[in-house]
Amino acid sequence: MEAGAALAATGVTVRQADDDDAVSGVRPRWVALPETVEEVAAVLRACSEHDLAVVPAGGGTKLHWGRPPERCDVLLDMCCMNEVLEHAAGDLVVRAQAGVTMDALSAALAEKGQELALDVPFPEGTTVGGTLAAALPGPRSFRYGTARDLLIGITVVLPDGTVAKSGGKVVKNVAGYDLGKLFTGSYGTLGVIAEATFRLHPLPAERRWVTAEIDRAALPPIAAALAASQAEPSAVEVDWPDPGGPLSLAVLVEGTAAESRARALRELTGTGAVTGEPPSWWGLILRDDVLVEVRFPPSETRAVLDAATETGLALRGSPVSGRVLLESWTEVGERRLAAVVSGLRAKVEAAGGRVSVLSSPYDSVERWGQVSGLPLMRRVKERFDPGRRMSPGRFLGGI
Repeated sequence: MEAGAALAATGVTVRQADDDDAVSGVRPRWVALPETVEEVAAVLRACSEHDLAVVPAGGGTKLHWGRPPERCDVLLDMCCMNEVLEHAAGDLVVRAQAGVTMDALSAALAEKGQELALDVPFPEGTTVGGTLAAALPGPRSFRYGTARDLLIGITVVLPDGTVAKSGGKVVKNVAGYDLGKLFTGSYGTLGVIAEATFRLHPLPAERRWVTAEIDRAALPPIAAALAASQAEPSAVEVDWPDPGGPLSLAVLVEGTAAESRARALRELTGTGAVTGEPPSWWGLILRDDVLVEVRFPPSETRAVLDAATETGLALRGSPVSGRVLLESWTEVGERRLAAVVSGLRAKVEAAGGRVSVLSSPYDSVERWGQVSGLPLMRRVKERFDPGRRMSPGRFLGGI
């Protein structure tokens, strides 16, 4: 049976791909739209039998992140797996299919006065699976942790069609592996995330933001004081659209006595205002044609700001979590971007951090730099996907 017929024989809806289905310029041959875990498994078994490369897709908001796949025969569109399967409000736990959008999940949880404390930059299109696969921390990761921290159970389908579960309500596990930690941030290179179970939090009774405009030199001591404050901010974010100008600082306070706690934090900034709404830039990615992530020890905030000044790129992120994103608001040439990334990476790595190019129009720009754990990651890839059929080449080291 030829490949197209084998896919059709699974009973899953399959259509011919078009240009809009391309992954970083690589156009698949088919698009499969499974509706259940079993249908995902059937598609992957057919792909295994015919050596078809598969790229899983959620809302497509970050499908251009990472390197272009070496090949892509089947785009596995998870849009039809969009149900909240279980919400145990009394236990503060939710289980959802991978194709549920984050805004739909938020609306369902809010009806019970709860939330999944993850801030995603494109909530209307970002899915549960995509949030885990890309693993980009949001502003409130300072208080609540990242997607990996809030994930307590996961169901995945391995490249040969095996369904495996880890964490809450385990049915079948893969001995020796924490699937949740492995698959979070794996860019679809190990298998397909089908379902996820998360730990929830009650919706805060109040939210207040402290907003201020400060000089770059003042940020490191202010950020350190905010992080250590007994007023317990949930997030501290900065926006720096012009590296030659001042920074906008915003601090989020949630829960009991938010107003008085916010006013206490305002004293630490020395200026600014307390408001009930976030600034317009809060938690967003405005442009991601070129998007560079910098992670660093918070104690090295000053060194990172100095290095970022020389890039000419806009900066947004959290000095207290040691995570910022650099964006380009104008077109950057290939040679210029390569030089910017190389110079930035040298300075940030010297400060104990690392630089990842999440999105770039140029394949020649080195995206990941040196990764000490790469040999181990290669062994994990070989263990889970020896045939290199899952998003081949998209992740660091060509995994």
